[in-house]
This record gives sequence, C-alpha cells and structure tokens, in this order.
Amino acid sequence: MPEAIKVLKAAGADLDFQEYDVNGDQYMRTGQPIPDAVWADLQKADAILFGAVGDPRVNDAAYLAGVLLRLRFELDLYVNLRPARLYDDRLSPLRREDRRKIDLLIVRENTEGLYVGMGGRFKKGTEEEVAIQEDLNTYLGVTRIIEYAFQAAKREVVMVDKSNAMTHAGALWQERWKAVAGKHPHVKTRHLYVDAASMQLVRDPTQFEVIVTGNLFGDILSDLTAELIGGMGIAPSGNVNPETRRGLFEPVHGTAPDIAGKAIVNPVGAILSASMMVRHLGQTEMAGAIESAVESALRAGECTRDLGGSLSTHEVGDAVAKRLRD
Repeated sequence: MPEAIKVLKAAGADLDFQEYDVNGDQYMRTGQPIPDAVWADLQKADAILFGAVGDPRVNDAAYLAGVLLRLRFELDLYVNLRPARLYDDRLSPLRREDRRKIDLLIVRENTEGLYVGMGGRFKKGTEEEVAIQEDLNTYLGVTRIIEYAFQAAKREVVMVDKSNAMTHAGALWQERWKAVAGKHPHVKTRHLYVDAASMQLVRDPTQFEVIVTGNLFGDILSDLTAELIGGMGIAPSGNVNPETRRGLFEPVHGTAPDIAGKAIVNPVGAILSASMMVRHLGQTEMAGAIESAVESALRAGECTRDLGGSLSTHEVGDAVAKRLRD
C-alpha cells in the first residue's frame, strides 16, 4: 500500500490521505473488525484504498465479514470491477501468440449471492450435521448489475450463470438478462454457463470484452483471468456504487502472511487499484498515466521475482514513480 500511495503522489494526485488501523492486531485487541470512529470516517470518504484482510491468527469468520463484506454490503458497493489486461506477452501462460491480447472486464454482483451469509449448521460437529448456504438473488440486484455491464461495454456483454442447475436463481438472471439486453440492441450479447465460460477463457480470452455474473462465479472467474495476465500479484479491483459514487479499491490477491516483511510482495495490484480509484474520482488522464508507467516497468523487467524480475517491493514502486516524474 505505501507503494500505491507513492505512485499516486508521483502522478500528482492532490488527495488527502488518512490511514486507519484496521487489521488483525486491532481486532484481537478490541474485538471490533472496524472501530466505530473509523467506520464513521469511511462513510464520509470520497474513496477507500484498501490493502487486504486475513490473518492466520484470527480463525473467526466474523473478522472477514466485519471488514471487507461490511464495507461492500453496508456501503452498497454492488458493482465489483475486475479488469484483466495483459501488459506484457511474456507474463501470459497461453502458448499461442494470437491469444495473448487480453483486455477484458468482469462485472461481478457484489452484495448478494452466496456471500450474504444466509444459512446455518444443524447438529454441528456430529456425523448427522447439516450445513446450508443460501444463494440470495433479487430483482433489483440482478437488474442493476446487468445494466451496469451494458453501460461499461462497447462491443459485447457475456452473461455467465449456471441456470441449467440453479433453476430458481438462474431463472431470475435469465429473465432480467433478456429484458435488459433488449434495451441495448447496439451491444452484442452471449450467454454461457460458468463451466463453458471457464473453458472459453482458457481457450481464447481475447474473445471477451465484458463478462457479467453473480458473486461466487465472478470471484472464481476473476482469479482465472488474473492468472492469464501474470498472476494474482498484478490484479486490481474496484467496488463501486454508481449512484452514490462511493468506491472501495483493493488488489485482488488478499494477504500473504508467509512473505510479510520480506520486501518481495508485488505492489502492482495495489498500484493499479489506485489507478482505478483516481479514474473513479474523475482523473482519467492520471489513471492512464499510471497504467502506462506500470506497463513500461513490466516490459523493462523492472518487477518482483514472481514476474521474473529481481526488484524489491519498494524498488518496483520507485520504478513506476520515476516514469511518472520523468
């Protein structure tokens, strides 16, 4: 995260940054995932740049739910944007050169689905235990995420579900998909089941522009697309509400306690998330400049070892920042 801030300042971002202590140490000390005073400030912020949540010392689902899921759900950040753009062909595992021009966007529904936590465990810890996890889908939630996908697309929207097996939720998605698609005749449309979509993403990801899908499938597919462009370390994301203009921006990768403090963590995911944030705030030229600086550094091999380089975390931040100052 310090490298993302460094790059923003090098790009000339005229922003006031306020850092908050939201982490495992704070949770174990107070029992609050997000302290009340911090939450009050977060509700007033123009945007939130978020590191990651997860600590091996905290085996409590309430921690994750009380941080990231609370931010997404209570701020109604119903659009999860996960772009996948290949900045350098050498980072792609695809063998065919004509399949490497990857530049797609997954539009994931972010406040419903299986992640709302509905369900429970009956006779827990016994051989007769029953576990139920409910998949919540609403008319409003499905409609607005599909509508956003069409607004984001120039060429084509592909809707991904599993309506042949998940017949109740799938029927709602299918009905709203057809209704919203009918209002956008200038945009091509396709529907794929999630297993077929996974196969097609590996076979030829260049065929996709915008994919819209539910919470669980969007989570899984975006991890796949991250690997197609070089790995989780460079994958950014944004969580936004287009109506309230609230936004939360975070690298996709989560925490990595096993390499914390070793200066080998890849900061590109955080830097590109910061780029998404300033774009959301209306600074499109600055966002483009940051992306170009990242691309230039990656093409020059100025990267961490997970991408084949030898630079430390802060050296990668310096390499990107230098290109913005020059």
